Amino acid sequence: MRETALFILLTAVFNITTADNNDGCQALNFGHGSVACECNATYCDSIGRVRLPDPGQFLQFLSSKAGSRLLKSQGQFQKNSTGAALRITLNPNQKYQRIKGFGGAMTDAAAINILSLSPGAQDQLLRQYFSPDGIEYSFVRVPMASCDFSTRLYTYADSPGDYELQNFTLADEDIHMKIPLLQRAQALSARPLSLFASAWSAPAWLKTNGALIGKGSLKGKPGGKEHKSWAQYYIRFLEEYGKYNLSFWGLTSGNEPTAGQMTNYSFQALGFTPESQRDWIALDLGPALHSSSFAKTRLMILDDQRLLLPHWAKVVLSDVQAARYVHGIGVHWYFDHIVPPDISLATTHHLYPEYFLFATEACAGWNPADRGVRLGSWGRAEDYAHDIIQDMNNYVTGWTDWNLALDPNGGPNWVKNFVDSPIIVNQSKDVFYKQPTFYSMAHFSKFLWEGSQRVGVSMSHSTVLKISAYIRPDASAVLIILNRSDEEVQFEVWDQTLGFLLGNAPPHSILTLLWSRP
Repeated sequence: MRETALFILLTAVFNITTADNNDGCQALNFGHGSVACECNATYCDSIGRVRLPDPGQFLQFLSSKAGSRLLKSQGQFQKNSTGAALRITLNPNQKYQRIKGFGGAMTDAAAINILSLSPGAQDQLLRQYFSPDGIEYSFVRVPMASCDFSTRLYTYADSPGDYELQNFTLADEDIHMKIPLLQRAQALSARPLSLFASAWSAPAWLKTNGALIGKGSLKGKPGGKEHKSWAQYYIRFLEEYGKYNLSFWGLTSGNEPTAGQMTNYSFQALGFTPESQRDWIALDLGPALHSSSFAKTRLMILDDQRLLLPHWAKVVLSDVQAARYVHGIGVHWYFDHIVPPDISLATTHHLYPEYFLFATEACAGWNPADRGVRLGSWGRAEDYAHDIIQDMNNYVTGWTDWNLALDPNGGPNWVKNFVDSPIIVNQSKDVFYKQPTFYSMAHFSKFLWEGSQRVGVSMSHSTVLKISAYIRPDASAVLIILNRSDEEVQFEVWDQTLGFLLGNAPPHSILTLLWSRP
């Protein structure tokens, strides 16, 4: 009620109006704190295409625990201060990293769930993620062969001793599921999608433990036949996907290399230390990519927890031979609470500013204390927004979610490592549910175009709000604000070229503000 009352007050005083509001969420409450929005073959709420407001005006998009989902309103800048206790000042002359984009992963599980829907509902789901009327994901992570979110264990080269990879073959999961869906997503997108690939495990016969799972690394040494075959495996993957007119923006050097160093690790993994990853890149993977037709494909190291930084980056990037083949550093979010972002991310950026930082995997529901799907969980939406703002404010250039879609159990997953997803598919009803985390992602992916640049922002005093500011390539401004507290926070934003705008962050809400600048 307080959210509604204050909105009415602001409407009366500062000429804020709802405009072209497409907040038609078919809300369902599953008892997890907020609502999920149900979609089917013929209906789904959509933000639509967002156009810049007239000069001197701003747009606001609000999502909240109370049930708003990208609720759109419009207001006017004022010449004089509004008198709000908290002033947020935009400092566009302080320039930081440029944004690459946002997205999710087309795992086997995601593809299985999407394809379990009727053709109309499939199209609806893909439009929500990729079309100009949806939230406009620009990145898709693609697992190379199986991971835990598969229904079976496989690689593309399971013939023992096939060092030349003569029997390398994409799986049915690629040919009949992932590739067709990626092609459809690309057709819906207004711009080329940036695909990047990550491998979970080398074929068992190339590994020290003779298995896809558990503790195991590549046989032999960097520069040897096993390491060279594994490097060529990446090239063959890119070649085979290329036959389907799918090219890759990037690769990671392997998903979570520390997992393969753990005894009795329960699903697919390939162990590397920073030293062995450095040498494999320097002697095998880097030269293989450089001498192929994929020399411009971006290579990201680590693809693991940020607590490993800056040490992992120092080991790999201090080596001239390895560093010449590397473009960026991939990080996962799972243990972000252990190490502050300035110590890991910002320190790494300042040490190696020419290499971009990119968040390559995150999901809710992974923690054993709060496992699996929670339909309507607003706390998880806040966790997403908090981590994205924290990452971006510490030089990360983009953020990739994990599975694009899962079933109500959080799978399928062959090892029962069930988690949550921004979209949950209910095959029996031919519907899907857009979780609060979907809208959390939207507050970033819809508005922060590729090439947007993070800029300075300052507050007149300490605040519970988490804030990040950007100038887009068209010179418009984007301000993203997270309020995780139980109290509403009134604020004013000062843009010295336009004046002041009055805003309000309701309890447990995410706001995106957008305006043109002279």
